[in-house]
Amino acid sequence: MTSHNMTWISYPSKSQSFNSPEEIEAVITSQNIISRVMHCYIALFVPTGLIAGICILIIFIKNHLQKKRASLDLLLLHFTISNIIMIFFSFTVITRPDYLTATHLTCSLLSFFFNFGYFNSQYVFILTLLTLLLERFPPSTALCKAIQRPILCVGLVLTCTFCLSLTEALLVGTDNYHLEVHCQLDPLFAWPEYEIVKFIFGFGIPSLLQILYFTVLWAKEAPAEAPSLQQHTRTHLAVYAISATMFICRLFYNVMILLRTALKLHRSIGTTKNELVMNIAEIVLFCESCASLVVILCFDKSCKDEVLKVIQRCRRKTPANNHLEIPEAAPAHLSGSQ
Repeated sequence: MTSHNMTWISYPSKSQSFNSPEEIEAVITSQNIISRVMHCYIALFVPTGLIAGICILIIFIKNHLQKKRASLDLLLLHFTISNIIMIFFSFTVITRPDYLTATHLTCSLLSFFFNFGYFNSQYVFILTLLTLLLERFPPSTALCKAIQRPILCVGLVLTCTFCLSLTEALLVGTDNYHLEVHCQLDPLFAWPEYEIVKFIFGFGIPSLLQILYFTVLWAKEAPAEAPSLQQHTRTHLAVYAISATMFICRLFYNVMILLRTALKLHRSIGTTKNELVMNIAEIVLFCESCASLVVILCFDKSCKDEVLKVIQRCRRKTPANNHLEIPEAAPAHLSGSQ
């Protein structure tokens, strides 16, 4: 693949060629907006997502130690760990509207681990959908035996994720690795192929697999002994809610990734508005990780049952006589003299 010279590219807000007061005002407005969005995310979504993630880890690990093992729970545990990692990477947005300052090499390493979490969460979720599909339409093939070994499937997902993340790291570019740059988790100075590969393998193919899943789920007739579609959906409501959340958030994010690629191909740095929307799309992606964890905690049967048990225990421990009781005064008996 031909190496690209990306030294010309820069963020519009960091460009010094402001020729009018309107351009300066646009930069200030853009920075104010992204700063407020960042503060809302850090204050609301991060604590909620981390608390939900820690609770899910405790519940699933406890169930695993008590031998209450299920393929779906192990996959959701893996999905939870991936999203917690994504939340930790989201702390890189704390500097917004400014950017991290790092060398090309450091930025490439950050991008590698970020993409590892990004691809991993996407493909383990596809594996979760496949598990649900085979649960409803059980085949009598080797595929059924393979899917009943979730550790093997997770190992395959990790291998594919590593290969994709390594490919993306190479597409960031290896030139000028010692120079300091403004760093994003999806580096601005990456080659155009970086965003194209990320769109195809991180959104395009997984979205097609999800569409195929729902087509088979709704169009194919289930065996007589299988639960009804309504019951199946209600039982696995968490997975379907996550599917909708992931698709909407990642669609917005990947559309912005492609628009940035189009600007690179036209050798344009874009406008402050393009930069603003790309920053918002990045934060929306991190919001999706937090929201997915909250959905699992609230709607997954294992987690919901455990949360209800904890609430009931707290209610039982609350003393029933927590109100102050005023002792009744003994009635005075007046002894009459005869």
